[in-house]
Amino acid sequence: MKLYWITLIFLVVCIAKDISAEKTRRHKRIRKPHADPATLSKPKQDTEISSNSIEKKTEKPEDVELPPEVENNMPIMDPCLKVHCGAGRICQLDDGGEPQCVCIPTCPEESDARRKVCSNHNETWSSDCAVYQQRCLCQTGKAECKGPNYKHVHIEYYGECRNMPECTKEEMVDFPRRMRDWLFNIMRDLADRDELTSHYLKMEREAESNMTRRWTNAAIWKFCELDGNPPDRSVSLHELFPIRAPLMALEHCIAPFLKACDTDDNHRITLKEWAKCLELDEDEIEDRCEQITDE
Repeated sequence: MKLYWITLIFLVVCIAKDISAEKTRRHKRIRKPHADPATLSKPKQDTEISSNSIEKKTEKPEDVELPPEVENNMPIMDPCLKVHCGAGRICQLDDGGEPQCVCIPTCPEESDARRKVCSNHNETWSSDCAVYQQRCLCQTGKAECKGPNYKHVHIEYYGECRNMPECTKEEMVDFPRRMRDWLFNIMRDLADRDELTSHYLKMEREAESNMTRRWTNAAIWKFCELDGNPPDRSVSLHELFPIRAPLMALEHCIAPFLKACDTDDNHRITLKEWAKCLELDEDEIEDRCEQITDE
């Protein structure tokens, strides 16, 4: 019996020692070493030296003047980004750093026959770029201009020039009606596909419910769409390309019809001339082009 109690007391003592030793180990792990008072001021000195070195390295030399854009940490804006040059022209900076539109120096060489275009002079050109370049050269009086007639050269249709049937007098008489119907059908199709802006969609819905506005609204919409950038409330023969080129193969009267719209032969068609050409009441034609401004 005594042996039992002696053994039990021995076990309790061993367990107590183990617990005490574990506490001591934990305390040693948590306790931070004491800093040497002699070294407390040393890091501060090193920091000051390091800071002075950085200031010396980043100090801007007095004899070097950085441009304002670099000094202010702002990106340099290309002045040409806000300049719109027409077809056949590109933006370049002049000697004073001001943007200006100049003729395209060279057009890329085209080996694909599908890139060829036919001009209003019934001449085949290697690409649309070549036509636009030639017009620019003539408009700016460059020596490379082929002649005064090329000042208003434009593309009739894509592909090599081919013999087009002559538009008869009877066909020309009926063409304005077919053109009006075509414009309205295109406008209605775009409205059904939700591809019109809210402004022109309202005009299309008005044309659907009011037969007197059927052709007029369609004519105004197409005129506004063709008017270039920036809009000047007139359409050049070049700007008529989107409706002339696709129809040439199907409607051989489209070219003489559009040419006849330019009644004063100034190579531009006004809204009034457009209405007269389509045989619409000029008094019903009004400037309803959507106002588009740069934000």
